[in-house]
Amino acid sequence: MILGLTRQNHPPVELIIGVMQDAPYEDLPATDFPIRQIHIKGEELPLSKARNTVARAARAEVLAFVDVDCIPGPDMTQVYGILAQPGQGLLMGEVMYLPSGATTDDWSYDGFDQIAERHSDRPGPPKDALAPCKDYRCFWSLNFAMHRLDWDRSGGFDEDFTGYGGEDTDFGRTLNAAGIRINWVRGARVYHQYHPHCMPPIHHIPAILRNTEVFAAKWGHRTMEHWLSGFRMMGLIDEVDGALVQVRDPDEADFELCRQQEHMPYANTARVLRTLRARADQDASVVAAQ
Repeated sequence: MILGLTRQNHPPVELIIGVMQDAPYEDLPATDFPIRQIHIKGEELPLSKARNTVARAARAEVLAFVDVDCIPGPDMTQVYGILAQPGQGLLMGEVMYLPSGATTDDWSYDGFDQIAERHSDRPGPPKDALAPCKDYRCFWSLNFAMHRLDWDRSGGFDEDFTGYGGEDTDFGRTLNAAGIRINWVRGARVYHQYHPHCMPPIHHIPAILRNTEVFAAKWGHRTMEHWLSGFRMMGLIDEVDGALVQVRDPDEADFELCRQQEHMPYANTARVLRTLRARADQDASVVAAQ
């Protein structure tokens, strides 16, 4: 990620890292811009708190948020710097997914473009520099930017969301309720590096159940329903007296179903849901035949 920032056509003013582990990062690459590390205290992956903290600490007017597993394309900071004007709202750049091994040797952006894939749940970049996003649920926080005035108006991420899941959708809903625009952006690209992952994220069930209820208390309905549907179909959760509860821990068969394989640039909940529905249909056919 840092090497990508050193290869920008327009270098960043600074990099601020929200450190959510015990020790700061060491042996970071040399840069022509300052790097500050801020330790974020929290018992369970305080993502909302981390984003708010680094935003408050930043010196620049344009705030660009990039997940640590993403490599910024060479035009990212320049595009965001031009487009993130006061009143423009939130800008979502492009995300391309790299397969396993893409960054093990010397890498180049031309090489990335030959092998990277777009997520099947995401549209391609807009024809123009900007295009409105009409569904706040599309907001993903791994690559976005805002002018500080718009960020301050939004109030930042809700820190009642702790652990994995829900804070992005809540932030998108907050922007929508406040009349702050959400935009697709052409050119502010990042490349997501391969790492094993599960979708739906069965390794984060307690946090997801807690956060969906936080969302429901705030907005009147739950979020992350596609993940919850998968958990239900796998027999991992149930609803008891109106509350979602985990009924068992995932086993190896569950992880085998949901785990991202090395030939997959990204894990995909839709793929798992299709598999589960096909199994349910097959089971129903067997019962009917009997």
